[in-house]
Amino acid sequence: MSRNAKINGLLLLLVAALAVLPLALGLGDHKEEPFTGADAEAETAITEIRPDYEPWFSPLYEPPSGEIESALFALQAALGAGVLAYYFGLRRGRRQGEERAAARAAEAVPGAGPSAAPSSGADEDA
Repeated sequence: MSRNAKINGLLLLLVAALAVLPLALGLGDHKEEPFTGADAEAETAITEIRPDYEPWFSPLYEPPSGEIESALFALQAALGAGVLAYYFGLRRGRRQGEERAAARAAEAVPGAGPSAAPSSGADEDA
């Protein structure tokens, strides 16, 4: 197993543990809504400390339910992941294309490229 495969496996295991451990350990069982977002937690803390606090801004759009809010958040996360995956894939593809072009240019110049063995077995029969 290569070093990269070991690292990827370890990272995958770590992500799975981060997702499963809070549920398995029962973290948040004492709350009405155990896994609310940081915004809701901050709002609760602020109203406990200063009940007369009035927010400076109000949201542009308030989803009608928590499920719709979660779905919109998941859609936003999926779009962001898609953009990042496209960007990194594009960078990798360009780098591989440049490497192939450099290899072809080195083969085109006599004496500059590898001259030991032919690239395919079909040339040996000729």
